[in-house]
Amino acid sequence: MIELRHLRKEYENATPLKDVNTVINDGDVISIIGPSGTGKSTLIRCINMLERPTGGQVIFDGEDITEPGYDLTKARQRMGMVFQSFNLFGHLTVIENLMQPQMDILKKSKSEAYETGVRLLKRVGMSGREFQYPDMLSGGQKQRVAIARTLAMDPDVILLDEPTSALDPTMVGEVQAVIKDLAKSGKTMMIVTHEMKFARAICNRVFYMDQGGIYEDGTPEQIFDDPKKELTRRFIMHLRVLELNVDGPDFDFIGAGTEIDRYCMQNTIPSRIQYRIRLAFEELMQQMLQPVLAETPVRVTVEYSEDEETAVMNATYGGERFDPAEGENSLSYQVLKKSVEELTYSYDPEGGEAEASDADTGSSNKFTNTVKVLIRE
Repeated sequence: MIELRHLRKEYENATPLKDVNTVINDGDVISIIGPSGTGKSTLIRCINMLERPTGGQVIFDGEDITEPGYDLTKARQRMGMVFQSFNLFGHLTVIENLMQPQMDILKKSKSEAYETGVRLLKRVGMSGREFQYPDMLSGGQKQRVAIARTLAMDPDVILLDEPTSALDPTMVGEVQAVIKDLAKSGKTMMIVTHEMKFARAICNRVFYMDQGGIYEDGTPEQIFDDPKKELTRRFIMHLRVLELNVDGPDFDFIGAGTEIDRYCMQNTIPSRIQYRIRLAFEELMQQMLQPVLAETPVRVTVEYSEDEETAVMNATYGGERFDPAEGENSLSYQVLKKSVEELTYSYDPEGGEAEASDADTGSSNKFTNTVKVLIRE
């Protein structure tokens, strides 16, 4: 139904969409997730041309709606949009908010528009509110009216932009229940949301957005249970990540210690875990790896899990196989091993290059050696 070809959107100071390519099939219910600022809302606003793309194409049922001169009214009649801020007309009653677009755009009669409006208000649990004004409603009620207004246009595609983000937590459930019911209707839907359980419950596909596009596209089971890409995994597992690239003998270890302390404070990491992170970094890097590896770059990542209250430090480096347990500094190795939950080493002769987002050591070093440190309070 919808194909995005090399879609790009640039602003003066940012490019949230760099090169987006995907096909959205009839009946797909797609949850769009990812960190703030990664282009989730921009994507769906470009699809219905509320934001005009800087480049690329949006193909809707075989027609390029980005083509200059294309009649956007024709496409928008078939694409409904639900905004996080409701966008109801305050001077119109609830039923009038549903009737007006039907009469103006679909050219329905007043009686037909009224009948459709009443039926859809009942569907979203808003019967009896027809003649109230929006300022008489709660946030959840306003959003349900906004959904009913979108349905009144009988769109083939429904785009929802953070439909519960502006709601009081007590009202989120009532709107989610309406959207879950709507997802069973067979309509094509794309939903930008930060609610992970909700996203998983309603969709057949998930877009994880990062690095200027759809970073990973998969089923809910794949994305939430077994993500294939590193940034997806970190996001799903609520990991707080610190990356350090030890690039040679002149590396600033004092500055790195300050950076570790700042990272721990920003993420409210318990002091005992903070101490062990610093100990692991100093013993592993300064006492065991640096004296042996010399010029070999070492990528160090620290991942702290809020959910499990654990930290994992991975030190990866190239070159020949070198296990610190077999090195000359056995004292530092024993000090570290007794201070942490787990200390393991692995060697992969094939290795792998770091993703561009994860580390940039300035070389094509293959990360064949990995030392993993598990830290608990």
